[in-house]
Amino acid sequence: MRVLIADDHDLLRDTLIAFLSAEGGIELGSAASLDEAIERVTQDAPYDLVLLDYKMPGMQGLEGLKRAIGLGDGQRVALISGEATREIAEEALALGAAGFVPKTLPAKSLANAVRFMAMGEQYAPIDFMTATDTAETHPLEDMLTPREMQVLEGLSAGKSNKEIARDLDLTEPTIKLHMKTLFRKLEVNNRTQAAIVARDAGLF
Repeated sequence: MRVLIADDHDLLRDTLIAFLSAEGGIELGSAASLDEAIERVTQDAPYDLVLLDYKMPGMQGLEGLKRAIGLGDGQRVALISGEATREIAEEALALGAAGFVPKTLPAKSLANAVRFMAMGEQYAPIDFMTATDTAETHPLEDMLTPREMQVLEGLSAGKSNKEIARDLDLTEPTIKLHMKTLFRKLEVNNRTQAAIVARDAGLF
């Protein structure tokens, strides 16, 4: 089994390589950028799995994944990341990635995941993929309707009622009604005060 580990963080890459080497039965290559990884894939003997760090040089988000998959040498390509969201993981899998591996995985689990993917399976940790979004919403977001939030975003950007109406495909009188409700809920008297409240709350 041949695996290429591509990550620009030397410590993590070397630790992973050392751990996988100790497992036995795995030949390992390493790279520190997407270009280097692609060079290794095109010049070395075929790899069963190429593990790409989502944030390393050259990746440009999922474009790097597409590029590596598109080489067409039969290698399976997976993402490893300490920052990527579940949405990014889902998109990567939809693009044909062999899997998605969070850097928070214990070393033993990570090694098992690498073997699993190199053998032809698709991997993504269930707890990561099913975790609910724990990001707390600001009280203002709970208080306002989605449409009122859109109107507030528009006025915070300095747009006129006419511009907001056009952006949201609504009439100006409808925007004025939303403004009236918005001012009442925010306990303000005008657009400037509403924009200040939104800015202080860190909404936009």
